Amino acid sequence: MMQYQNIWKKSLLTTQNRFFSNSVSRLGTNGKRKATGVVFMNMGGPATLHEVHDFLYQLFADYDLIPISKKYQPTIAKYIAKFRTPKIVKQYSEIGGGSPIRKYTEYQAKEVCKILDKTNPETAPHKPYVAFRYAKPLTDETYQKMLKDGITKAVAFTQYPQFSYSTTGSSLNELWRQIKKFDPERKISWSTIDRWPTNEHLVNAFAENIKRKLEEFPEDIRSEVILLFSAHSLPMDVVNTGDAYPAEVASTVYNVMEKLKFSNPYRLTWQSQVGPKPWLGAQTLAISNFLSPQSKGLLFIPIAFTSDHIETLHEVDLGIIGESEHRAKLKRCDSLNDSPTFIKAAADVVSDHLKSNQLYSKQLPLDFTLGKSNDPIVDLSEVFGDHSKN
Repeated sequence: MMQYQNIWKKSLLTTQNRFFSNSVSRLGTNGKRKATGVVFMNMGGPATLHEVHDFLYQLFADYDLIPISKKYQPTIAKYIAKFRTPKIVKQYSEIGGGSPIRKYTEYQAKEVCKILDKTNPETAPHKPYVAFRYAKPLTDETYQKMLKDGITKAVAFTQYPQFSYSTTGSSLNELWRQIKKFDPERKISWSTIDRWPTNEHLVNAFAENIKRKLEEFPEDIRSEVILLFSAHSLPMDVVNTGDAYPAEVASTVYNVMEKLKFSNPYRLTWQSQVGPKPWLGAQTLAISNFLSPQSKGLLFIPIAFTSDHIETLHEVDLGIIGESEHRAKLKRCDSLNDSPTFIKAAADVVSDHLKSNQLYSKQLPLDFTLGKSNDPIVDLSEVFGDHSKN
């Protein structure tokens, strides 16, 4: 018995020493604990109509997202943005004058950090940040704020639960560019959560919203309503590189249906194609038009978005549903937005990541081997981990 007591005491002492060492290393010059930055990374959207043109330019200038021309993409993007701005301004004006994605993302990040302060005291306090790829706050703005705040450890947390090189990969490439520009001395040590398509709480959040919306259909036809999971499509140029996105979106869908015990017929479809090049299908609009006349009901589920934005509020609500002759049979499932279950999912993912000390997933090196970019990360080890030059 005495032997086991000694072993227990030694183990406890080792744990206490390790905690004390980590706590000391995370103390700032003022004696306060240094915060851990939790950066919610996403595409973003223009919060006002005045921001639409710049948003469109940033989007179409991104070769990672829409590969047009490595040499002339910025020039082409100027013309596309100028041409499309009036149409897109009209669309944003029809959904209230701007995208709500910043409002929801800032709320989600703030609430996640509140949870992390309780579940992960060893890395507390946790400070929320938002870094958008194409809208304010852009990555460079957020990075400079983090440096000003004295952040020395940060997690780049993708809000695309399913990885694509054109989305998460693009955001990480942009992060690397800002590191080289603003932080050559590497004051901030980075890790990343680059995917989380089958997280249990994420699946539960989707399933809860679907069940709630199905209650709005008459009980006698409820189990026959077709569930159309809709995700943002990708150019086939990107898909054919071996991009992980189609498989990871499908994995989310399957896990959600498994949670629902396959209560309804379902399909995965794709939306938001732009331009004449081939995109991943089948298209949500085409499938809706085909099924609407013969089905008893359709429920659209945004499965790759963590909050409402123009693709849900305008493209689905006002376009696919609003312009359908069968709109009475069509509904859209609520987006995750401020769902407590979703916020628990996000906090759960970050908590596990922080405790694991993992810098990135085992899949990420292959993603960057297959992905194509104008200005990519060449070596992930240069980006993530402690590279301080103190």
